[in-house]
Amino acid sequence: MNKQGYITEQEKFWAGKFGTEYIDRNKSQKAIASNISLFSRALRMAGQINSCIEFGANIGLNLAALRILYPFQDQYAVEINKRAAGELRENIPENKVFEMSILDFDPINTVKWGGVDLVLSKGVLIHINPDLLQEAYNKLYACAKQYILIAEYYNPKPVSISYRGHDNKLFKRDFAGELMDKFTDLTLSDYGFVYHRDLAFPQDDINWFLLEKTDP
Repeated sequence: MNKQGYITEQEKFWAGKFGTEYIDRNKSQKAIASNISLFSRALRMAGQINSCIEFGANIGLNLAALRILYPFQDQYAVEINKRAAGELRENIPENKVFEMSILDFDPINTVKWGGVDLVLSKGVLIHINPDLLQEAYNKLYACAKQYILIAEYYNPKPVSISYRGHDNKLFKRDFAGELMDKFTDLTLSDYGFVYHRDLAFPQDDINWFLLEKTDP
């Protein structure tokens, strides 16, 4: 599924050349190993996760790690970049890969499976136009039957920082806190941090938050 005509500069940025170059910079088995370590910690309170959708899945390195932890997991992915979506389809059925912007994804009309156990956003909300962030929050919440895992750069107050020489492409804030303020049935189940100097399984200074729907 593919939809063009993006309305924000951030969507065009990731759908285009920069998003394609990102694939080769970040493709590695070591990344999958680090993801396995992250998810085994972040989801230890969640029990069995039988289904998952990742927003901004890129080529699926996060989903690959989750498949190792949960071999029979039913997986869905939303990805804006054409080449990345093509690589996703090598491991996920084509009808479960949605090649479009998160902001174009419609949980009600596009997804017919009644939600998933886990909604994942890892390094994605930081790249969404802040004016449309509430719309993205609505989509994450609508898809979740039980858990939302947010793994992003944290800052107590919203800030914009330069990203590889580009302005207005990376925004840090308290995404998890804003989600809990917006949806009062979301509660914090667990949280943590992964340092880029971790000797075994580094991540890019990610703060993660596992949120649970208390009244699914």
